[in-house]
Amino acid sequence: MADLSVLPLIAVITPLVAALLALIGPTAWAGRWGVPAAAVTVLAVGGLVATVMSGGIVERSLFALTPNLPLVFRVDALGLSFALLAAGLWLVTSVYAIGYARVNTLRHQPRFFAAFAVAVAMALGVAFAGDLLTFFVFYELLTVSTYPLVVHKETARAFAAGRRYLLFALGGGLSLLIAVAWTKQLSGALSFTPGGFLAGVASPGVLAVLFAFFVGGVAVKAAVMPVHAWLPTAMVAPTPVSALLHAVAVVKAGVFGVLRVIGFVFGPEALGTFLGVEVLATMALFTIVAGSVIALRQDNLKRRLAYSTIVHLSFIVLGASLVAPAAYTGAVLHMVNHGLAKITLFFAAGAIYAVTKADSVRELSGLGWRMPWTFGAFTVASLALMGIPGLAGFPGKLFLAQGAIEAGHLPALFVMIGASIFTAAYLMPIVRVAYFPDDPALRGGSVREAPVAMVAPLVVTAALAALFGFLPWIVGPQFSLARLATAPVFGGGL
Repeated sequence: MADLSVLPLIAVITPLVAALLALIGPTAWAGRWGVPAAAVTVLAVGGLVATVMSGGIVERSLFALTPNLPLVFRVDALGLSFALLAAGLWLVTSVYAIGYARVNTLRHQPRFFAAFAVAVAMALGVAFAGDLLTFFVFYELLTVSTYPLVVHKETARAFAAGRRYLLFALGGGLSLLIAVAWTKQLSGALSFTPGGFLAGVASPGVLAVLFAFFVGGVAVKAAVMPVHAWLPTAMVAPTPVSALLHAVAVVKAGVFGVLRVIGFVFGPEALGTFLGVEVLATMALFTIVAGSVIALRQDNLKRRLAYSTIVHLSFIVLGASLVAPAAYTGAVLHMVNHGLAKITLFFAAGAIYAVTKADSVRELSGLGWRMPWTFGAFTVASLALMGIPGLAGFPGKLFLAQGAIEAGHLPALFVMIGASIFTAAYLMPIVRVAYFPDDPALRGGSVREAPVAMVAPLVVTAALAALFGFLPWIVGPQFSLARLATAPVFGGGL
């Protein structure tokens, strides 16, 4: 029988090989290495699906930092959900980034594509981490690897955004380091355990303070207010980086960390002894409301999408914080499905800019007729993010709503419904102005799309955002994986 434990290692090492080749190979090939590397990574991650879906766990020891502190990969349903998202979207983003680099004559391409590949490797390391120490190492390496991408344009704005990003991320990293060390001192354990391992190891007051340090560590990348400010400013980065930050790596690592800490470090029993999750849920609710209002006021397209990301990340944080099986399942589903919709929207924003140099909503009048594939995909992704039945955003939001009722948290239910209406309020005007401009003459003009290398990926991700809306109800793989991630946290019962 084949040793499946090598597959997580292959999945992490392959992007690193692509990064090395991007740096030492011909400049013209810098971006091309990512496509076959991403394909290999997808196959490696996909090779884990059957085992995990049947209830199995794939483990692999890496090496020890000290004799008593080994790094370990342990692939379960939750980690596999994140890994499939990261690997799959890296493949389409690799193709998109090649087209983007060519159209925009991107400078320093070897460095750009190398950092991009390293960031994906670190995100996969986060997904496969079997304990808090391994999670911390890859989580912080993800911060370091994405910094060159944020500052890639080397302008004053880019460097300012990079400084803010590092300030927030490394501050969160310090908080997480304290939490990990304290956890080891209190319990002697670091391995992720379904249902948590901290119940009874300390008083409720101590656990509450420890939980606060964990929240400080993961809330930054999850962009929960008030530690969200780095994300909108990071929009100065090239669009493929924005897509990476918002849909694949950094912010998804943050919400993944929230799911891990709540379900596999503390667990329902420990969390029931203090008010930590109630505070986190309140922060998420505030973020959803405030982020929705701010998004409405943004004329810059990427900034509007950035605040939309902030809102929908807090849907996931809220789902985890409700500590209810349906809500946790909804959070896992939304982690993936939001990624599909949001990467489509950022791909579309980049394609629009590549052709027209338009970056504000008011400049999009009539473009729906001249860029039909791009705006068709944008429309599908917008509807998915709103939670329209039959599209990707609906299953997760349905389970989140059910979880709010299950937890008896009606304010969460009302806020989630209201935020979906707000999502329509800040995305549908973009669709309206693109297809129905105030000046009918703007509907004219010849069709002029971005290069195929940019348009094809956004059409693919839009199609996935449609398919993932009903596949859970037909064949059930995604839903089954989310349930497998949830059931052990709550003692096996759903």
